[in-house]
Amino acid sequence: MIDTSTLPPEWVRRQGGELHAYARYLSSLRLKHITVQEVVLSHAKRKGSVWNTLPPRSMWRHVSQTLRVADEIARRLGSSVRDVTSAYRSPAYNARCPGAKPNSYHKENYALDLKFHASPSLVARTARHIREEGRFRGGIGRYSRFTHVDTRGYNADW
Repeated sequence: MIDTSTLPPEWVRRQGGELHAYARYLSSLRLKHITVQEVVLSHAKRKGSVWNTLPPRSMWRHVSQTLRVADEIARRLGSSVRDVTSAYRSPAYNARCPGAKPNSYHKENYALDLKFHASPSLVARTARHIREEGRFRGGIGRYSRFTHVDTRGYNADW
């Protein structure tokens, strides 16, 4: 299901039994172009002494629509996701991320920062087409090295 040998041992230990339960939940989404491993790896990070965590169970469902949008972007681009740079961020971890907003949708598990085998401008344009089709309502941010996509419930662009 999930290869914990590619994850920081201390982070794995801190997650306890929730790690495999979350991996099962992600697997149930049946994504075609994003792996469970990629999503979990995006959480297994540390800034200084602060480790990120998995989202609380009450927020697991929040990311499902965002992951489906990302999966559709990948399908339309004809390639898998290259990297899930950021997904859920615990409040303490978010506070340590340079440029992160205090009210970030990452803290609610609605947002993903993604890299594809395509330019961020093409990824953002593809995401906007999907949104214009009414497939989701959310934010799309184009940065120099990645694209932000979230399903916040109203449209925003930057």
